[in-house]
Amino acid sequence: MAECQGDGSIRELMTMRAYTRLGKALGADGLCPAAKIGEVASVVERQVGLARRLGAERVRVVATAAIREATNREQLVAAIQREAGIRADILSADDEARLAFAGATRMLGADPGDSIAVVDVGGGSTEIAIGTLADGVSWSHSFRIGSGVVADAHLRSDPPSPSELDAARAHAASTFHGLGAPAVDHAVACGGSAASLRRMAGAELTHEALERAVHLVTAAPREEIAARFELDPERVHLLPAGVLVLDAVATALGVPLAIGAGGLREGVVLELAGAGR
Repeated sequence: MAECQGDGSIRELMTMRAYTRLGKALGADGLCPAAKIGEVASVVERQVGLARRLGAERVRVVATAAIREATNREQLVAAIQREAGIRADILSADDEARLAFAGATRMLGADPGDSIAVVDVGGGSTEIAIGTLADGVSWSHSFRIGSGVVADAHLRSDPPSPSELDAARAHAASTFHGLGAPAVDHAVACGGSAASLRRMAGAELTHEALERAVHLVTAAPREEIAARFELDPERVHLLPAGVLVLDAVATALGVPLAIGAGGLREGVVLELAGAGR
């Protein structure tokens, strides 16, 4: 994460993506393989280097659920330190929820007292944070389900078959059934799946809009869909699963999801900017 000088530089850095699939790489014992550690450290080194070249004055590297759950996470932190010259901060679940909430609600035109849910669907986990603009997060939970988890478990065909999609839908629905979260006035989605949906589903992710998005993204092989919507093929592979997770959360919350203008990254940048004052 970096704070840069110049709007163009910020946009270039903030839209850079690399799909490392760390959650998938963890073994049954929670160990991250040495080859994956090297790959991730190299990705971070390249991104930190880009941030520096773009004029970043302060850089922060943060690690979320997949690294948090790795039993050899300190080896990965040490590899990033060697390659990139910066120590990665392993966020707690509470910190991850707080930062995603701050980034997603910063530009939200809601009443300060309204209850807002921020839903962050990643590859290996989904975070839900609920709070108000006035008081911040009051309830949060991290779920071991994400677009990568669901896609790897169910979506093996290209494009996915109806039976595979039904299995993925059931998996997501069962995870959030009986959620028990506080009632909310608004809900905001952030993360890669949500950001990729804006052109397909519009700014508000109703059940109908999400169903249309699933149909669009599974109507042809992933390379064709990727070219049509200017997406990375790996994002297209994960997107149906991400959409189904978002739909399951929206159903459990009882409100449609708006696509947020920010998320965890923006929350980190806001915290960096605040610390620099």
